[in-house]
Amino acid sequence: MIPRHQRILFWILLVSSVVMSVILIRLRERAHDRLLDASQTMPLNPPSHAAAQDVTLMIANDANGSLTSFHEKIALPGDENARAHVVLQRLISIYAQPGSAHPIAANSGVHEIFFLPLPPAVNTVVPGEMAVVNLSGSFAAEHPSGIEPETLTLLSILGTLHANFPDITQVRFLVDGQPRETLAGHADLSRVYLAADSPDVKHL
Repeated sequence: MIPRHQRILFWILLVSSVVMSVILIRLRERAHDRLLDASQTMPLNPPSHAAAQDVTLMIANDANGSLTSFHEKIALPGDENARAHVVLQRLISIYAQPGSAHPIAANSGVHEIFFLPLPPAVNTVVPGEMAVVNLSGSFAAEHPSGIEPETLTLLSILGTLHANFPDITQVRFLVDGQPRETLAGHADLSRVYLAADSPDVKHL
């Protein structure tokens, strides 16, 4: 038979282990949250030796529901995924500026973007690519709610990707790495968008 003091010691050690496990899990979650916050507040800068390249940004305007192409020179990294990330972060930074025609809160944007090859369609020689855009949770949480502003944001991202990366034929959106039904309660994020859905639109 196990002595009483050993049973008490066993239960003390067991409870201590559970408590320490919970504390470690919480510390890890907080560290992860701090890293995410830092990634949103710190600018994504390409290497200093990167050459400036012409990019096209499709800028949304809430006043008339339009998209207008804006051309700019931006220093871009060599990796295609990183280039797309820089371009989209630049697009969103314009919306965060005072007096923006399509205001979105600062310190929010895109965590990452990556391209996936698609199987070739019938009667096509070169297969297209799918762009998976992983938006930050704060971007979705702080985005103005409404079908028009949300749709304009998606069309703006689609148009910008299509203008600068013509191999992209489809775009899928995630939020913090997870599927989400809507951007801010209206625009559908559960579907796969076609790059062709990003015309040089003048009105929704």
